[in-house]
Amino acid sequence: MGNGGTGLGYRVLFVTPLVCDPYSMQRHPAAIALAIVLVVCFSSVRAETDPLDGFTVEEVAPGNHVHRGSLDDRSPANAGDQANSGFIIGERCVAVIDPGGSLRVGQALRAALRGITDKPVCYVIITHTHPDHFFGAAAFRPDNATVVGHENLPRALGQRARPYLKSLERDLGDLAAGSDVVPPTLLVKDEITLDLGGRTIVLHAWPPAHTDNDLTVFDTATATLWLGDLLFAEHTPVVDGTITGFIRVIDQLAGIEVRQFVPGHGRTALPWPDALKPQQEYLQLIVRETRAAIKARRTIEEAVDTVGLSEASKWAAFDRFHRRNVTAAYAELEWEE
Repeated sequence: MGNGGTGLGYRVLFVTPLVCDPYSMQRHPAAIALAIVLVVCFSSVRAETDPLDGFTVEEVAPGNHVHRGSLDDRSPANAGDQANSGFIIGERCVAVIDPGGSLRVGQALRAALRGITDKPVCYVIITHTHPDHFFGAAAFRPDNATVVGHENLPRALGQRARPYLKSLERDLGDLAAGSDVVPPTLLVKDEITLDLGGRTIVLHAWPPAHTDNDLTVFDTATATLWLGDLLFAEHTPVVDGTITGFIRVIDQLAGIEVRQFVPGHGRTALPWPDALKPQQEYLQLIVRETRAAIKARRTIEEAVDTVGLSEASKWAAFDRFHRRNVTAAYAELEWEE
């Protein structure tokens, strides 16, 4: 799209000197018509470069609609549309899950929802504290929905809200406008069940793993599990809680009977629970190699430069997140008894 827009733009520049000169305008009426056509076409191409053009959702199970975010770093090219998001439709109302990484993404998700149902949005569920999952909640303020999160989510948002907003503005510029932190009003300590009318969803609060405020959402009607970032597919897993806790939670997740599932990022053709294995093996490798580095009295810098590099070709955004995962693992594991 960028190349098409640039090429057409150059043609307009070539014609403009001809048609802006009064003498040329009198002698070359055809050039005027051509310039108008090119300007219209150029404007159309520019409009098509909206980063959220083509925003789509897919129905992965009856009533469960998923939008797949980009695996690329946050930038104006994707408007912060990085995480998987979506909604579950009941007979009475709708629950939105992880409304996206900016107001613009949330608005696109809301428009997609409204293209499918006119039922009210009664819940906006935030699976954890990372900004690619929650900034879009601002788009659902007109719905007066109940915002739901883990009992630890308000504390985490309070600590990080200001730096998260600053980094969003840095990365997106004007596309960050209107994005805001919307705190949860319904907190999950262990597990709660929400009724959407003829459809119940079970929200489970997990102990520290990916973060210390991870929620999953289970649609009982279709046995569809929304995992947030307790499952990464394609994208490098991220440790912002505890790596050993993350591995334990994965073991527990594998025991749930699931027919369909939604990762926090990416997609996979692997069936459940095999879809958990690539992430599990990645985290286990980091633990093994980090423990070996600590035992060999290597510094954290040496560990970061060597641990887990065999996984590099398997994951998107590896360069951005892997080193911080090793850093977190070293800080956690060096104090083991």
